[in-house]
Amino acid sequence: MSAFRESTSRTGPIDAEAYVQTPDPPASPASPPPPGRAVRPSAPAGRGDGAGARPTSRDVARAAGVSQATVSLVLGDKWRGRVSERTAALVREAADALGYRPNLAARSLRLGRTRTALLVVPALTNEFFARVYTGAAAVAARHDFGVVLYPSPEGVGPARDPFASARSALDGVIASSMAADALRAIRGTDLPLVMLDSDPADTGAAAQVNLDIADGVRQVTEHLLGLGHRRFVHLSSAVPSWTFDVRARALAACLGGVPGVTVSAVAAPLDVTGARVAAEGALTAPGPRPTALVCDDDILAAGACKAVRRLGLRVPEDVSVTGFDDLALATALEPELTTVRLPAERIGERGMAALLAVLAGRPPERGDLPVTLMRRGSSGPAPVDPGA
Repeated sequence: MSAFRESTSRTGPIDAEAYVQTPDPPASPASPPPPGRAVRPSAPAGRGDGAGARPTSRDVARAAGVSQATVSLVLGDKWRGRVSERTAALVREAADALGYRPNLAARSLRLGRTRTALLVVPALTNEFFARVYTGAAAVAARHDFGVVLYPSPEGVGPARDPFASARSALDGVIASSMAADALRAIRGTDLPLVMLDSDPADTGAAAQVNLDIADGVRQVTEHLLGLGHRRFVHLSSAVPSWTFDVRARALAACLGGVPGVTVSAVAAPLDVTGARVAAEGALTAPGPRPTALVCDDDILAAGACKAVRRLGLRVPEDVSVTGFDDLALATALEPELTTVRLPAERIGERGMAALLAVLAGRPPERGDLPVTLMRRGSSGPAPVDPGA
C-alpha cells in the first residue's frame, strides 16, 4: 500500500495542480478581508475575462486574500488547528464563487493514489449487486473517489484482471459474495481487498463486511414453525457460494432438533425457470406433500410460486413460500413474497468505508449488519390436510 506523500514548505502543503495547470507566479499572502466583507473574485490573472478557463487554487488564494498553502489546507480539510474558522469560511466562499473544483489528477500525482476502487460482483443481472454499488458509490463520492463496477465473467469463479495492471490503476478492490482466492489475478499480493458477504475465515482480505445471514434464516424458520409448518423443502441455490452455504447450515441447525419436522433439500440454478422445475419435482415427489418452500433467493421463490400454481395449488393456502433478499420482485408477485430483507446499499456503504479506513491506516468498523424478515402474503398457516 503506497503511503501518502505531500509537498511541504514553511507555510504548509502546496497544491500540486499549481504546477500542472499554470505557470503563474505564486500569490502573495495577504490578510483576509475584515468580517462581514464579501469575497469578490476577480478574473484569473493573465486570462482575460477567464471565460472557459478552469480556476485554480491560485485564483482562490487571490480572491480570498490568503496564501495558496492556506487554500490547500482548507480545501484538503486539514485546516483545523492551523487556520481560523473565519479564514476557512472565506476560502470556501471564494472557491464556490469561482466554481473551483480540486484537480483530482494532480492530487493523485501528489499522493501517489488513483482514488479509484474496483467493485467486483458475480453478475449484473441481480438487483442486489446494483444496490451494493449504489451504496459504495455514494460513500466514494463524498471522499472524491470513483468506483468501477466489474461483473466477473466467471461469476463466483476466478476473476480476470480488467486492466493491464490493476495495481497501477486502483487503490483497492471490494468484492461481493466471492472468495478472496478468486480475486488473486486482480489484487496480486498487496492491493487492499475488502470482502462483502463472504467467508470470515478467509484470511486474504484486509477487511470484511457481512450480513447476519444465519439470523435471517432463524427468523424465517421461527415464523413458519409458528404457523404450524412441519414439512419443509429447502430450495437451495446451485451457485457455489459461502452465503448460500450459510443458509443451508443455518436451516439445518434451526429445524434439526424440532420434533415432527422433516426437511429435504433441492438445488436449482439461480433463475425462475430452473427454480420452477426443481420446485415442481419437490412438490410431486412420493410421500406427504411439503407445506413450506424455503428459498435461498427471491428469484428462486418466484419460480417456486409458479410451480405451486401450475400444479393447481394455492399460495399460501396449500403451500407457503419464502425468499431471501427482498428485491423489487418480492412485491411484484401476487401474493407478495415473505422474505428476508438484506440491506444491500448499507453493505456497499460499509464496504467502501472499510476500504477508506484501510487506506488511511485506521481499523474498519466491525460487526455484522442486521437483516429483517418481511412478513407478507406468501406465508400462512399450514393446511390441515396438505394432500398426504
